[in-house]
Amino acid sequence: MIGFTGGLLDRADPIRHDPARFAAAMADPRARLLVLNDYAPAIDGGRLGWATLGDRAAESLVLLGLDAAGVPHFAAITGRPARGRSFEMIAALHALAAGEAATYAAARSVLDWHARHGFCAVCGHATAPFRAGWGRHCPHCGTEHFPRVDPVVIMIAEHDGRALLGRQPAFPPGRYSALAGFLEPGESIEEAVAREVAEEAGIAVTDVRYVASQPWPFPSSLMIACIATATSDRLAIDTTELEDAIWVPRSVVRAVLAGAPGPFVPPPPYAIAHSLLTRWAAE
Repeated sequence: MIGFTGGLLDRADPIRHDPARFAAAMADPRARLLVLNDYAPAIDGGRLGWATLGDRAAESLVLLGLDAAGVPHFAAITGRPARGRSFEMIAALHALAAGEAATYAAARSVLDWHARHGFCAVCGHATAPFRAGWGRHCPHCGTEHFPRVDPVVIMIAEHDGRALLGRQPAFPPGRYSALAGFLEPGESIEEAVAREVAEEAGIAVTDVRYVASQPWPFPSSLMIACIATATSDRLAIDTTELEDAIWVPRSVVRAVLAGAPGPFVPPPPYAIAHSLLTRWAAE
């Protein structure tokens, strides 16, 4: 399973549009509240930690959804933006069971959005949560605001049985990953893949193929994984984007993913770059 996918909760969209049903969900004695410590999840045996809802106002809660038994699950709006990923959080993500990370990703993204969008982008007035925490309403001009997801292409360019991998200075020592970049306005996925590979590595690509997608809650992106065919292997690295880039044969990628030492450290399993490399290596 690709990281941050396979969520276990029914998002219960009808409840978001019905204040009476939202109030009933809050009043449900079984209702659970996600335990977070500065956006880091509490984990018990690979599962997210949950507490009782307590005496919380409706405008301070986000309804994450209902479990298979119909139990409502919530997260609390803190008003503090997230501050990136700590080493403890990385370890926590590795420990989460399948599907649990999807719930965490949804909660982290929407809570961080609330913290960063407390004022109306149209008139500047303070806004307030509505629709069970999945929107903010401006009482001054009436504008409704909703969480946004930023699309990002992440791709492997292949040439003669080799994959192009890049390294950013912020990566841990030895780590290489697929190239990636944000889609720009007025651009298709295929065009963004070709532009990013050309900008970062000086490589022209054709035959862009979609592979899979992944929510990425840092802060709120959708990673769109693709494979493309490079027309040459002559690199011209943009050092403002990449520290290094290398071509790695399929056999070497397979060995590294299996745990053997090699010329690079692979991305972590919860990242779609790992799934993309695994898919490409198996071709």
